[in-house]
Amino acid sequence: MHLPGFRRLSHWRHLRTVLQIPLLIVSIAMILEGLLGPSVAPTNLATTLSWVHFRGALVLVLLCAGNFFCLACPFMLVRNMARRFFRPRLNWPQKLRNKWLSVGLFTLILFCYEEFSLWSSPWWTAWLIVAYFLTVLVVDGVFKHASFCKFVCPIGQFNFVASTISPLEVKVRDLEVCDDCGTKDCIRGRRAPGPELVVIQRGCELALFQPLKVGNMDCTFCLDCVHACPHDNIGILSRLPASELMVDPRRSGIGRFSQRKDLAALAIVFSFGALLNAFGMVSPVYALESWLAGILHVNSKAPVLGVLFAMFLVLEPAVLLGLAAWLTQIWGGSRRALVPLAVRYTYGLVPLGFGMWLAHYSFHFLTGLYTVVPVTQSAFARLGWTAVGSPRWTWLGIPMRVVQPLEIGFLVLGLVGSLLVIHQLAESDCADRPLRAFAPWAAVSVVLWVAAMWMMFQPMDMRGTFLAG
Repeated sequence: MHLPGFRRLSHWRHLRTVLQIPLLIVSIAMILEGLLGPSVAPTNLATTLSWVHFRGALVLVLLCAGNFFCLACPFMLVRNMARRFFRPRLNWPQKLRNKWLSVGLFTLILFCYEEFSLWSSPWWTAWLIVAYFLTVLVVDGVFKHASFCKFVCPIGQFNFVASTISPLEVKVRDLEVCDDCGTKDCIRGRRAPGPELVVIQRGCELALFQPLKVGNMDCTFCLDCVHACPHDNIGILSRLPASELMVDPRRSGIGRFSQRKDLAALAIVFSFGALLNAFGMVSPVYALESWLAGILHVNSKAPVLGVLFAMFLVLEPAVLLGLAAWLTQIWGGSRRALVPLAVRYTYGLVPLGFGMWLAHYSFHFLTGLYTVVPVTQSAFARLGWTAVGSPRWTWLGIPMRVVQPLEIGFLVLGLVGSLLVIHQLAESDCADRPLRAFAPWAAVSVVLWVAAMWMMFQPMDMRGTFLAG
């Protein structure tokens, strides 16, 4: 907020709309290109922008700044336009006010990505974007507040978990100012004076009361609280990355991490799913899939993927985390029960999981960095607009000799982050024997890190680019 002009920019009420409009235009172009354009993925805007550029830019922005992609989300722009005509009447069901639905959808997206080879199908990619828009309109057209963002959106859940590693956070500057505030506009919204109490600026739709908010979980960086605060006491401030994973206070709108099995499940899918998603692009996976198909006596891909997902997202976490929790009880003397203990320490794997997502997505992004230029030129040429020039399909990206050290650096960064978080958790949980409590979880982190490093040095499928062949 001390950067020249940034404080004023963040208080501009139209900032989010200005950021959303270009992404909405790009989304519409991707849908049209996916449905009507060429079927070869590397020549189509839908697949190139979705699976090469968007994912890579997303994780890099999350690493360097925070959840700014949710701030610029085009789905919310369409939702806000629709709410001018249709007012939601219902509250989100009490039994669904958790992350279990979004954990299932997150897993489903990972499964469909492999089952339907989304990176190679412009048609399926376009329909996935359409489905996203329709789901937003249905959910937030029926239910109040930001129900889709908080309880449904798989991309949003990915961003929430990853942003726990980000160096920036929307937070209060001075808690004493909040103590003296009588309106609590950051959560209630600001209303115009008069008998009808018309809302002129909404408060936080994700039920995060700023004075009690801790970290980036469930925060979309929408800046509604910044605009609503009458004291200019909320801003985008710097903080120690992953610091919110090291503590366990009661958080507004979330509660305690250690009591949220659904959030722990989301962290597991995020961390172990990173390895599973990367494993799908290395050569050994094809041999394993062929072997499983022979064992199961099936010719279709879905049952084989089902077994792989059960192994990597259910069986492997259950064995590793259960064993680590049991050893922590024995060696560290933790008084927590087995499941709460596993829940508490699971969040320590998030930095390592994010390191894997960074290594994987930045690999596709950087090696295919320039491909967006000829693909865009080709799309304009099909419309008869030749002013942008002829496509140069030889434009690819940054050489592997440059990209691979970055991948290794991201993985090392993730491992170090996880070890630091786990050590802090061990010190707070087992003050008498922190190193003994730390050892089992550090071993799990090292095992996952070795697996990730092994995958990074395997022959890789250059999905979505001309190098795939």
